[in-house]
Amino acid sequence: MAKGPILFDLEAEASPRPQVADAPPVPDIVPVAPQGQAMQAAARLAARQPSTLVRAFWWLATTLVGAVVSIAAWTFVTDLMARAPLLGWAMTVLLTAFLLVLALLGLREMAAFGRLARLDGLRHDAAQALAQEDLKAARAVTDRLVGLYKGREDTRWGRERLTELRGDQMDAAGLLALTEQELLLPLDKAASREIEAAARQVATVTALVPLALADVVAALTANLRMIRRVAEVYGGRSGFFGSWRLTRAVLSHMVATGAVAVGDDLLEPVLGGTIIGKLSRRFGEGLVNGALTARVGVAAMDVCRPLPFSVAKRPSIRGIIKNALAGLFGKG
Repeated sequence: MAKGPILFDLEAEASPRPQVADAPPVPDIVPVAPQGQAMQAAARLAARQPSTLVRAFWWLATTLVGAVVSIAAWTFVTDLMARAPLLGWAMTVLLTAFLLVLALLGLREMAAFGRLARLDGLRHDAAQALAQEDLKAARAVTDRLVGLYKGREDTRWGRERLTELRGDQMDAAGLLALTEQELLLPLDKAASREIEAAARQVATVTALVPLALADVVAALTANLRMIRRVAEVYGGRSGFFGSWRLTRAVLSHMVATGAVAVGDDLLEPVLGGTIIGKLSRRFGEGLVNGALTARVGVAAMDVCRPLPFSVAKRPSIRGIIKNALAGLFGKG
């Protein structure tokens, strides 16, 4: 055995030191694109169909509460008349007035459903006239449209122009195209302005209000108001229940067709040229929610418009977003 110190060659046995250049590149963190969660939640909430059990529960609960309130009111009035006839008669008058107002509200709701059905009937008859090339049916549709907008000042010029030019039209397509151009183009512009205002409001609330569920409530409320105003523009002035039914019809159609989903066709025109949308997740969500609101508005135009789009061009989502959000984010 050798005596003395033993020398180990560490340089030869050790593995080479790792070099910085040999390290793998750091993967890029790709941010998740905004999905418009508030608008999607609001659409699914409004389009959700209650089950038979839930409908039975609410019907029984409403009936039971109404019966209890009616019996309690009757007992209260009769006892009051026995103790103080003057107060009893005064309370009877108040209850009678309340029931009268309630009946008038019910009649208004029924009239609102009738106006919406009238728009549906006009659109259906116009489609039938175009499909069958029936000039007589097209003239009947035109007359009904003129009667629908007879008392409105914003359609007076169009009605006068239509009266002058309709005699020159010899086919159904030409007559309905003329009617659409003279009567509905100004209404389309008014409906587009309502959609732009709603999209701007939803985008602002989503971007600036960080409270949980506040954006969902704001989106649902703004869309309810927007759909109601779009219906009013086209002559389908509706009440509370009519507006809710119309909103459910529009959003149910959008959910069924996947129109509330966010794809590249929506993200590119919204976020493609918006630096704020790229830098801030919250502002990006606001932009996408505003774009989805514009989609709902265009769908509401399709549902409420008494004639289908033919000569007039359907408003584009890109154009509505540009007009609604450009000024909001400093481009107007």
